[in-house]
Amino acid sequence: MIVDYALYQNGQRFKEASNLGELITKARSEGGFVWLGLAEPTTEEFSKIMGDFQFHPLAIEDAVAAHQRPKFEEYPDVQVMVLKTAFYEEKGSQISTGEIFCFIGEHFIVVVRHGNGAPLAHTRHNLELNPEHLAKGPYAVLHAILDHVIDCYIDISIELETDVNQAEQKVFSTSRESVSQEIYLLKREVIEFRHAIDPLLSPLQQIASVGTKHVPAELTPFFRDTLDHLSRASDASSALDSLLSSALQAELAQVQLQQNEDMRKITAYVALASVPTMVAGIYGMNFDTMPELRWKFGYPLVLGSLVIITTFLYRKFKKSGWL
Repeated sequence: MIVDYALYQNGQRFKEASNLGELITKARSEGGFVWLGLAEPTTEEFSKIMGDFQFHPLAIEDAVAAHQRPKFEEYPDVQVMVLKTAFYEEKGSQISTGEIFCFIGEHFIVVVRHGNGAPLAHTRHNLELNPEHLAKGPYAVLHAILDHVIDCYIDISIELETDVNQAEQKVFSTSRESVSQEIYLLKREVIEFRHAIDPLLSPLQQIASVGTKHVPAELTPFFRDTLDHLSRASDASSALDSLLSSALQAELAQVQLQQNEDMRKITAYVALASVPTMVAGIYGMNFDTMPELRWKFGYPLVLGSLVIITTFLYRKFKKSGWL
């Protein structure tokens, strides 16, 4: 499905109504470039539209099927940039990912979106308000898209940091509620997030290099700045991943410590009950010849002894922290 398309000359949008083929011809003959946006096109739709651009069949197949790793590839007349978008669902603390394929040529840029996250409508609008930057060509559009997607990465990393801090506080709280499952699920989301960020570092470094083919020299500083933002997001996600691993280990250690404390308490209570049980067992054997059975002070002495011994054991266990 076509979202929007337009011809840009000297940073200004061409206002006259024209079909896509006419705009491409005009861009090649008079200068400028065509910016075409597509959302989840079918193979038939994409092949019909792409007849004017003559893309490589492998690039077309990737753009329709999606599920590609972030990368930057160069074909004879077109360069392809693949990046993943990310969307944070606050209600379930889940991250959904999508993909953006950018086909860049001398007089065009075709942007194909799959999935949710990082909508580009505002990106086009904001770029049209900056004709000086838009006049730098298709790679100016690519920079704006990358900048927008990476800003979304940074926002998501902040949201994830809040969730990780909350999970960490629960681990060290006095509550005995287990948060192992919450930490595990959160770690899985962070890993999903890293799958979008980390593979993008290498292709963006390639584009941001000085003297890179096809990329205008005046745009190189902008791509380097974007690369810096991406590195920050990557470092943040890596730190969150490590922190969650440490929190999970701490949670398991807390569980083991709590189990040890429970076992000590159980052992202490068993020891307290063992003396009365032993004495009661002795006097419950019903032997006829037991001298103290007929002693006048035998019963109070036994009860008093049990109280004294049990009190002594209780204070010792309490002092040692077992109770």
